[in-house]
Amino acid sequence: MGVFGRSVHRREPRPVAASRERQRHPFRDLRSGDGLIETRNGLSKVERYSDLVGGESRCRPSRGARSGRSFPGLHHRPSEPMALVKPVILRSLDRSLRNLRGEKVPIIAGHKLLYRCNLECKMCPFWRREDEELLRLPDEIRVMDALARAGVSFLGFEGGEPLLRPDLPEILEAAHERFHTSLVTNGWLLEHRLPELADHLDLLFVSLDGIGETHDRLRGIPRSFERAVKGMRAAREEVPTVISHTVTRDNLDHAERIVELAKELEVGLTVQIAYDYRTADPMSPERSRLRPTIEKLRDLKRSGAPLMESQAYFDAILGSWYEGRPWRCKPWLTINIDPSGRIVLPCYVLQEYSGDIPVWDVDVRKLWNEFNWAPYESCNKCALACYLEPSLFRWTDPAHVGQRIVGAGIRYAQRPARPKSRPVASGLIQITS
Repeated sequence: MGVFGRSVHRREPRPVAASRERQRHPFRDLRSGDGLIETRNGLSKVERYSDLVGGESRCRPSRGARSGRSFPGLHHRPSEPMALVKPVILRSLDRSLRNLRGEKVPIIAGHKLLYRCNLECKMCPFWRREDEELLRLPDEIRVMDALARAGVSFLGFEGGEPLLRPDLPEILEAAHERFHTSLVTNGWLLEHRLPELADHLDLLFVSLDGIGETHDRLRGIPRSFERAVKGMRAAREEVPTVISHTVTRDNLDHAERIVELAKELEVGLTVQIAYDYRTADPMSPERSRLRPTIEKLRDLKRSGAPLMESQAYFDAILGSWYEGRPWRCKPWLTINIDPSGRIVLPCYVLQEYSGDIPVWDVDVRKLWNEFNWAPYESCNKCALACYLEPSLFRWTDPAHVGQRIVGAGIRYAQRPARPKSRPVASGLIQITS
């Protein structure tokens, strides 16, 4: 039985459309043409997407960016260490005290802003789903306030493609007042929309699954690699930027090349291993072929490669999948919210991001401590960093505290407001799709 006497069951995803063409983004030239925006009847095609959320498009610099001035009450990039204390450090200490009392509290939240996407990744089930009515800004803020009350410190936005949301700057601005805020994008629209987003982001992930044609083939659209790299070159000057790389059966030989690209671009790198969702193409690598890649990535981490994952992350995967030493998953440390504001239980992977209970309708802390997490602690089916890394963290381990809390906090607080030479992002808790 689940919470409040109800059985927790898998909510079936919304049906996959019969025709792939029907599911393709209606603004096709945004991903295949030379121009980012073509106008029709005086409105850009990006603006036409606004009917999903209501209101006008905001594909332009924010008020502060356009005028060169700041506004009272808006949270801008911190210039001194105390700016980081309230949303992250104090909540972490509060959570630690609660954990000592045996309470379960979420640290990280992932929130899909939509399922719609302008690419068609083989391993992704989400672009194949039809969006329900998307949340407007007031309801997005209700989601954030509920997460803040629950004790969340880190909020990551994902999709689909979040940059298709016209109201994304306002969403990020509200999030940045409450959380360490990150975003995952495929990078196609990044260079165009960056000026209105950068001030409200602490970390930016750009998906890159291979070099050149390999990435384009996995992502389903020509020139995806070119556009992603171009977006990263622009973004790295404005916000800490990280390549998000998914290891699949088709790109096992690209791991070292992706590491070299991250070094060349002076950005960070996070790696995920593809999981076979029921409504996506099966792209998870065969375990026998995967092991050398994991070992190579671990060795590159040891030698100083800009990988965000800890060495313990790679050791845990190798121990669980090849050596009979499972890691204990703590799925309660991460809470996921679907595009309609519903909580995904017990986790992103097993529930395939289909939610049930609106987050603003429940006491999340009570829900978290009444839910039966025990059956999922030995799962080990995925290797998503947003589950594995927090599960490995120990306050009693000086190396973990030094790298993940103290070091990351100092690096974050000391960075310039608008640096022209951005240090490589590393050691921060991440949300990636």
